[in-house]
Amino acid sequence: MWMPPLYRDFKQQAEIDAQYGTQQWIPDAPAQARHFVERSAFARESLRCTLDVPFGPTLDETLDIFHADQPNAPVFVFIHGGYWRANTSKEFSCVALGPQARGFTTVVVNYSLCPKVGIDEITRQTRAAVAWVVRNIANHGGDPDRIALGGHSAGGHLTAMCLQTPWQEEYGLRRDPIKAAVLVSGLYDLEPLRYSYLQPLIQLDDRLVRRYSPLFAVRDCATPALITWGGAESDEFARQSASFHAAWGAAGNRSELIPQEGAHHFSAIHGFEHSSSQLCEWLTHAMGVDR
Repeated sequence: MWMPPLYRDFKQQAEIDAQYGTQQWIPDAPAQARHFVERSAFARESLRCTLDVPFGPTLDETLDIFHADQPNAPVFVFIHGGYWRANTSKEFSCVALGPQARGFTTVVVNYSLCPKVGIDEITRQTRAAVAWVVRNIANHGGDPDRIALGGHSAGGHLTAMCLQTPWQEEYGLRRDPIKAAVLVSGLYDLEPLRYSYLQPLIQLDDRLVRRYSPLFAVRDCATPALITWGGAESDEFARQSASFHAAWGAAGNRSELIPQEGAHHFSAIHGFEHSSSQLCEWLTHAMGVDR
């Protein structure tokens, strides 16, 4: 009996789960989790930082600032992943290691998780965090005119949503306050996740899919973007990145599409831990930092 596909050519949830279940593509997922915990503890111990700075009214709306050694430093704001329903900023302090060595102040954003809140509220919170950084980072040694934004997995989705934000109309900021963006293994079309094992927690519906899928609402934006993912990730992660790159360019925007050969979903952000990595090189060049 013929059955209509759930999404594109996928007819069964198991097929979608196989593409978006990130841990099954990784040889030792628990070791990866330990890596982030241990390297992040090292970052908090070795770098000068101010933790749990509130940017909004709820207890979850906090950010961690890792200060550059010099004043008026360029700023890197990072939004963590976890499919909107796992992790905190503390597991990703490690992303400050590479940028700090390049002279950046790094801000790692925390936010509420599904199903306590929905993706719409998480998007609002991350936009509020970016607005807070633009308005307040000068008080913490950062340059508000040199802010880069980055995110991984669900954080890549949230980074893209921040790039779509009408900052001038809704926040009273410059139209494009972000100078550069790095999107790693992001989700730009939420539709397939509606038919995945994630649905009971993230609770997508038609409105959320259409309004909060960055692929469907790209605006003209002056921010150059690096769109990247691990070469060892599933075909769907590659397709998601390529589709967003195409849509970003079709709107007249600038982006580079670069797969990371051999990297899996978690190791695709290991580069932020090393100042000489491709990720840190691109970030430094895009921000015009002479290091």
